[in-house]
Amino acid sequence: MNGAQSMLRTLVNSGVDVCFANPGTSEMHFVAALDSVPEMRGVLGLFEGVVTGAADGYARMLDRPAATLLHLGPGMANGLANLHNARRAGTPIVNVVGDHATYHKSLDAPLESDIDALAGWSSAWTRTSARAQDVGKDAADAVAAALHPPGQVATLVLPADASWSEGGAVADPVRRARPRTVPENAVEELAEVLGRGESTVLLLGGHATREAELLAASRIAAVTGARLFAETFPARLERGAGLPAVEKLGYLAEQVTYQLTDVRHLVLIGSRPPVSFFAYPGKPSELTPEGCTVHRFAGPADDTADALARLADRVAPDAAPVLAEPTRPELPTGELTAQTVAEAIGALLPEGAIVSDEANTSGLMLPMSTAGAPRHDWLALTGGAIGQGMPVATGAAIACPDRPVICLESDGSAMYTLSALWTQAREQSNVTTVVFSNRSYAILRMELQRVGAETSGTAAAELLDIGRPDLDFVALAGGMGVPASRAGTAEEFTAQFSKALGEPGPHLIEAVVPSLL
Repeated sequence: MNGAQSMLRTLVNSGVDVCFANPGTSEMHFVAALDSVPEMRGVLGLFEGVVTGAADGYARMLDRPAATLLHLGPGMANGLANLHNARRAGTPIVNVVGDHATYHKSLDAPLESDIDALAGWSSAWTRTSARAQDVGKDAADAVAAALHPPGQVATLVLPADASWSEGGAVADPVRRARPRTVPENAVEELAEVLGRGESTVLLLGGHATREAELLAASRIAAVTGARLFAETFPARLERGAGLPAVEKLGYLAEQVTYQLTDVRHLVLIGSRPPVSFFAYPGKPSELTPEGCTVHRFAGPADDTADALARLADRVAPDAAPVLAEPTRPELPTGELTAQTVAEAIGALLPEGAIVSDEANTSGLMLPMSTAGAPRHDWLALTGGAIGQGMPVATGAAIACPDRPVICLESDGSAMYTLSALWTQAREQSNVTTVVFSNRSYAILRMELQRVGAETSGTAAAELLDIGRPDLDFVALAGGMGVPASRAGTAEEFTAQFSKALGEPGPHLIEAVVPSLL
């Protein structure tokens, strides 16, 4: 057994049975080993940002890691943006990076690079397997590191000679670490604060935006009057009819300031204190109101479900959670706008849908229009690095093949990782992608004004406009094997969206909408 075979067998035995890959020469023995370990499913991405983003979407839905396979330092560099998003999401990923043979590295061949520096930037754990005999144990340790609460990127560098050499040994799975239990005295102290009746916000993040935590938090709010908010970009928010409706903190600092007006106690549950996404001249970066006490009740690595359940049993033992009622917008007619697209999606969103949201400015009305839709999961752009939407949707569809996946994508962001459509076509994944085509980086127009920069010049405008020529997403999708259509009215969009949801495999709809900004 060579090192690559021992790695794959160890990964499978440890519960990692999907590998999103874009391999090169140094990874060929890993590729060949797939035939000797048929339990491992290999999924090809044509760009490393698709590979890492798909691994993120997969793990967000299953709470266990996929593996990636990247080619040397440049391959990892291409995948870093979506590893950044995965890191921010607390996503478990086993990131395998092939490297030159150990004796070849000193020759400074053209693809030689500082992989350790790249891994250190994006990973919480990193190791290089020096010998074939070490690879199996290193792989088991990588899985354990990836699963360390709340989840993290673990990068294992696999030199080519450690991969091809004989002497590999399969390692036993490493026990998964349990999240930390919040001390009982912390529950008692927060119960006392909630009993004062002062204005309090429970800010939910990380795993605390799942069903068990939402139900407990809603019970607490019903009795104490505390308000519930989710962090601005939750990794996975379970929502819809039958679950508590939780408002997200706004993207703009002014929105957050308004939402937290007069709040005396801010309770962090799997979340961090709110800060402005960027710095702006003359405006605060920290958004906790003056005079507000921050209570760090449960961190991202803590058992938030247990902590909230114990708190709810203490302060609201007989209370029932407040659940969202089933409501849907009427099917829209007339002009196609960001609002009518949101209404159509809210009217037609199927039961059990998974929504990968990178709609950016065009998606501002989506939360309201879908709040009472059948229960679904919402995956947000956790780290702000665009190019996540299509890859995350791809990984989510492979994780949950029986659930419909909806990718809501802005046109500028779509171009970063458009080749995810090819992977969806090859895998026949049930992903319906809606591209909001306003032919601009609309959010950057807004930011140009907000930072106080001069906005009247034509040179600046040229860098924020993605027309001339207009992107043709129908042709682009068709070239990668995905059936596509273009909608210019609300009626056209409704018909195309319904048709896409009713057919297996991937589809894309280009929704031509005016910019909101």
